[in-house]
Amino acid sequence: MSHAAIADRYARALFELGVETGQLDRFTQQLKAIAEVYSSSAELRHALNNPVIADKQRDGLLRELTGRLGTAPLLANALRLMAARRRLRALPDLVTRLTRLADGQLGVLRATVTSAEPLAEQYYEQIARVLGQKTQRTVVVDRQVDPSLIAGVITRVGDTVVDGSLKGRLRELERQLLSA
Repeated sequence: MSHAAIADRYARALFELGVETGQLDRFTQQLKAIAEVYSSSAELRHALNNPVIADKQRDGLLRELTGRLGTAPLLANALRLMAARRRLRALPDLVTRLTRLADGQLGVLRATVTSAEPLAEQYYEQIARVLGQKTQRTVVVDRQVDPSLIAGVITRVGDTVVDGSLKGRLRELERQLLSA
């Protein structure tokens, strides 16, 4: 089974459990923290995914990790189940899918703003406010920096992309010159 299919199944289960227990936001935030630790540590990934390591040791390691992070018991149990079934490799995809489900439930719209350099906080607040007014939803702006843009910003909301970068304009100019 692919990581995407695994992530979908676990995301739906955690979503339903989170809604039922009123802990959806907590599950989402805690799962992000665990996935960040998991993704940033090659040693941890190796220990949790290595079939040579005994299940009891893997479970103990996961119990310690979730305990230190203050993970909700239901979420910790779900992660232990994933580890027992050797499904933890799907953890990054799981976070993405659970976040998407939670955003839909909570009426949150995510916008990604990519700029050549970090922008002033007021700019991000203004984008969130304007998009919130247009969509009648709460908007969360995810920030990215990509120096290759040279200048300007690219704003992505769902499938809609507004490219106001210098790199994008140069690419468009090149396309027009080549077609002429």
